[in-house]
Amino acid sequence: MRVFKIAAVSAAAVLVLAACSDAPDEDTETTDTETSADAGDGGDATADDTGQTDDGSDQTAVAGDMADFKACMISDAGGFDDQSFNQAAHAGLTAAESSLGIQIADAESNSDAEFGPNIDAMVQQDCNFVIGAGFLLEQAIEDAANANPDTNFGLVDSGFSDADFNPIELDNGKPILFNTSEAAFLAGYLAAGMTETDKVATFGGLPIPSVQIFMDGFSDGIDAYNEDNGTTVELLGWDKEAQNGAFANTFDDQSQGASLGEQFISQGADIIMPVAGPVGLGTASVAEGTDTKLIWVDLDGYETTEYGDLILTSVLKEIGSAVEGSIAETADGTFSNEPYVGTLENGGVALAPFHDFEDEVPQELKDKLTEYQDQIIAGELVIESPNAP
Repeated sequence: MRVFKIAAVSAAAVLVLAACSDAPDEDTETTDTETSADAGDGGDATADDTGQTDDGSDQTAVAGDMADFKACMISDAGGFDDQSFNQAAHAGLTAAESSLGIQIADAESNSDAEFGPNIDAMVQQDCNFVIGAGFLLEQAIEDAANANPDTNFGLVDSGFSDADFNPIELDNGKPILFNTSEAAFLAGYLAAGMTETDKVATFGGLPIPSVQIFMDGFSDGIDAYNEDNGTTVELLGWDKEAQNGAFANTFDDQSQGASLGEQFISQGADIIMPVAGPVGLGTASVAEGTDTKLIWVDLDGYETTEYGDLILTSVLKEIGSAVEGSIAETADGTFSNEPYVGTLENGGVALAPFHDFEDEVPQELKDKLTEYQDQIIAGELVIESPNAP
């Protein structure tokens, strides 16, 4: 059964995502927040007391507004040093502090029970924009948004839903989402092209949409490679059609990642993609000294972990820039509850460089990955997933 389809229509016609926000720029410009003292020392323009600059442009002073604006973030139990999505989201918060001159605050959660109290603490600190890092904070953010209509909220990796799991909109709640199946498709194709045992594997932290969407795309990429090349590369750990597979049931217990990694290696898998935050570090620890390679997720694991020599590539979510852009949007008074959805087309998701494996990946395989990426961006190839935003 084919698990992806070719659509001979344009991206604008195919992707509902086209109606969503574009990816925010990596480097947010903040020239509007320059004070007259900054501009006067060789700057481009100096504002007088009326807000008019000496070049005639309207430079109404907003530095005070930005300085008074406060963005806040709550982690899930993985914490802000998880080398995964919490860390990436927090990097967006601190980048906004630097680029916009705003105030920030944060709270790390040690368990799900701390989500609500931590969010309430941020509201009590007069935060203007409160962001929950991760799917697990969905209900707590939704409850806080309903209880505090004058505060804006953001949620990474999840939309909002009612008690029957039907999608809903909140006037003051912005989902920050990523269609990672697109980049994971490329990772799956790469893995199938690089395996020497014809077996690769993946597992998740928890069976939630923001995890399973990676696994769906990975599965599709392997199927595409098999169809293109007449091969029979097998995926361990995930059955896309049945939507079930291997899960650590945690995002922070690295021993579970080690256990699952040992199982997959014993079954012959030589490339493993953990979708489980720090749990994947446990997998890396048992892969050392073997011929097993890893594919990391969210951040570039080559740069953020001590296991760079094992990491073939990473499926990137540009969470930091999406968070920073959402903060900038809110701080300048243009908050929108319209979901941001990161895609290959807008740069919100991507496949990381091959780093130490650059010379090992055949040029023919690199060219095929580029070809498929171009097809996805053009809307000619749609990676389908029941977990897609």
